[in-house]
Amino acid sequence: MRVLVVEDQDDLREVVVETLREESFAVDESADGEEGLYKALNWDYDIVVLDVMMPVMNGWEVLDGLRREKETPVLMLTALDQVCDKVKGLNHGADDYLAKPFDLTELVARVRAVMRRKGGDHCPEVTVGNVTINTTAKTLRLGDKEVEVTAREFAMAELLIKHRDIVVTRDFLYDHLFDENDESMSNMLDVYVYKLRQKFGKSFIKTRRGQGYILESI
Repeated sequence: MRVLVVEDQDDLREVVVETLREESFAVDESADGEEGLYKALNWDYDIVVLDVMMPVMNGWEVLDGLRREKETPVLMLTALDQVCDKVKGLNHGADDYLAKPFDLTELVARVRAVMRRKGGDHCPEVTVGNVTINTTAKTLRLGDKEVEVTAREFAMAELLIKHRDIVVTRDFLYDHLFDENDESMSNMLDVYVYKLRQKFGKSFIKTRRGQGYILESI
C-alpha cells in the first residue's frame, strides 16, 4: 500500500515515514502543501497523512484541492487539538484526525483502519480460500500454519487480497508497492509472484496474459 506523508517538520516527517516503511508501506513524502497536493493529484495513493500548519499551502487548502478531484483517504495530522478544528477537518473531507503529540503505534493503527473502511474490509483478518491475512498482526496463514514472508511479499499479498476477484495490472501493483525512491523494479513483480506461489501454491495467484494478475476467492 502506498502512502503520501505531507509534513513540514523534517524530524517528525522522517520518523513517520520510517515507521510506515517498517510496517510494509511504500511511502512518498512532501515538505510543503503545494508539492503535497501535486503528488496527491498525480499519483494514486491509498492514503494521505496530511499536516495542517504548513508553508506555501496549508492542509485545509490541500484537502480542498484534493477533494475537488479525488476521494483519496486523508488522515489529518496536526497540533490543533480543539474540537472545532477536528470538526473543520472532517467537514472538509478528512477521514480521520490525529492530534500531536501522538503515539506512532496509534498512527499506524489509524492509517490501517481508514484504509480498511475505504476498502470495505472492516475486519483486519480476511480469509480467501485457505489463506488468511491479518493486517494488524501482519501475518499470513496457509490453513492453520503461519507462513513466513518478507515485507514486500506481505504487501503484495495484502494488495491482491484487497482486490480479490479483480484483475490487477502490473502498473497498478508497481504504483502501490514501490515509492518514489525505488528505482524501476517492475521486473521484481514476477519474483514476488513466484515466491508467493512457492509458499501458498501455484494457483494462489493466477496470471491473465496481457492483463495482469488475479487472486480468486473461489
